[in-house]
Amino acid sequence: MEPQQRTEPLYTERLWVPLWWWPAALVVTGLLAAEIHMGAPGLRAWLPYVLLFPVPVWLLLWFSRHRVEVTLDAGGVPELRTDRAHLPATFVKRAAPVPTSAKSAALGRQLDPAAFVQHRAWVGPMVLLVLDDPDDPTPYWLVSTRHPERIIAALGLKNAAEPS
Repeated sequence: MEPQQRTEPLYTERLWVPLWWWPAALVVTGLLAAEIHMGAPGLRAWLPYVLLFPVPVWLLLWFSRHRVEVTLDAGGVPELRTDRAHLPATFVKRAAPVPTSAKSAALGRQLDPAAFVQHRAWVGPMVLLVLDDPDDPTPYWLVSTRHPERIIAALGLKNAAEPS
């Protein structure tokens, strides 16, 4: 059995948390450590700083672990990968960007409970991929991305939001 050949992704994006979250998290952690510091004299006073500061760093890196990428599968067909889920472009009927202004409507009353949703609150726009697979009960995918047009182009699809 041959190992699967891995090609360079056609598009890749890591959904990092906003930069301003880093200093905010470190300030909150510093204040908490200072509160604990006030109650412990001597060498133990530095223990809260040493123990607490790795926590926000780990938490923000964990929030930023999500990737969205478009790669070619073994047959040369583009496919969207987000975490462990993947969607070949052959099963996509329509694709459209969802701007930040329409995100709450797309995730609110209009959301189909059977849809696949990969949402990150700190990322404004999303991409909507309507499926055409009779064997799949999922009607569409909604995926957070900062550049939905690039994902649609990398998948080789036509943007349904653009006039013909």
